[in-house]
Amino acid sequence: MSVQAARLPSAGSRLRTQLGRYLPVAVTAVVILGVWQLAVVVFDVPTFIVPSPSAILAAFAEQFTTIMSASRITVLAVLLGLLMGVVWGVVVALVLSRFPSLSGPVLTAAVIVNCAPIVALAPIFNNWFGVTSIVSKAGVAAVMVFFPVLVNTTRGLLQVSPLHLEVMQSLAAKPRQVSLMLRLPNALPFLFNALKLGSTLAVIGVIVTEYFGGPSNALGVYIAYQAALPRFEYAWAGILVASALGLAMFGLVSLLERLLMPWHASLHEENS
Repeated sequence: MSVQAARLPSAGSRLRTQLGRYLPVAVTAVVILGVWQLAVVVFDVPTFIVPSPSAILAAFAEQFTTIMSASRITVLAVLLGLLMGVVWGVVVALVLSRFPSLSGPVLTAAVIVNCAPIVALAPIFNNWFGVTSIVSKAGVAAVMVFFPVLVNTTRGLLQVSPLHLEVMQSLAAKPRQVSLMLRLPNALPFLFNALKLGSTLAVIGVIVTEYFGGPSNALGVYIAYQAALPRFEYAWAGILVASALGLAMFGLVSLLERLLMPWHASLHEENS
């Protein structure tokens, strides 16, 4: 019992580890905000170029209820688009892992779609599904999420150990069993790496699509409206919330990664 207790990190050691991980990030953020505020004041930078952090925070406090209400509409579109992109990306990746000969043309088509700029997709999807429809916003987000999920998941499904495949074949495992018990667990780290990228891309896709038209209480519409007035500190307050949404999505995916695959070596390296 005493040997096991000696191996466990103490509370003070865990606290120092957490401080060592997050303190530099907090200090960097404070320094950047301080330099930003000082530069705007000293050089008398016009608001239309960039407002000061204090002005942005004041605008955020004043419009808190409106911005949070707009954010709920945007969050729903982001989550729906992320779900659609992940489901289709994983399904197509499973098909490609089962029939590798299809990977060439399918990946080529995916690359072509992924190269389409958001500013081109947004008006098209708005025209297809309606300017105020959540489907048009989620559709653009799904397209942006689909490609990284497809490529990374396909790579994870195919990069399995030949020894493990031989063991499954020696046990007369069916292709479905090989996919569920061997390929999918091996692809989880690749999938979560794609989700970390896709979660932020989904936020960008929804915000840009809303900028081209959407419900009056959507976050992208709020940013566009405030910038057109022009009330740039209020527009920047909306941008601040959009950035926070992207960070929150990234953090949620990281948390799910820790919960669903605590056995992965990369997570043990982070905790050591």
